[in-house]
Amino acid sequence: QVQLVESGGGLVQAGGSLRLSCAASGTILSSSLMGWYRQAPGKQRELVATISSGSTNYDDSVKGRFTIFRDNAKNTMYLQMNSLKPEDTAVYYCNVRLYGSVSRPYWGQGTQVTVSS
Repeated sequence: QVQLVESGGGLVQAGGSLRLSCAASGTILSSSLMGWYRQAPGKQRELVATISSGSTNYDDSVKGRFTIFRDNAKNTMYLQMNSLKPEDTAVYYCNVRLYGSVSRPYWGQGTQVTVSS
């Protein structure tokens, strides 16, 4: 069983930075597919970034501004968010699929990020 706990959200002005953390309990392999998603009010949940075996993937809307990385020793994944925009406002969720994209997803409870203009 895997449990994920996000932290690091908050209120920031446009142009500012935040770092989100996702602490995982249970065995997470370096090859597991981990990712960050977000959901803004009235919108569907969307993929922000993923990481697996050191390879990363980003949605075009965050490329060059966000960085996803993991600390395997701490079983923690991070999302460094720079140059934040009001349209980045959303609840951010971390996600893990232990055995790749075909395996069941585990979700955290979410953390609110609000970017003021």
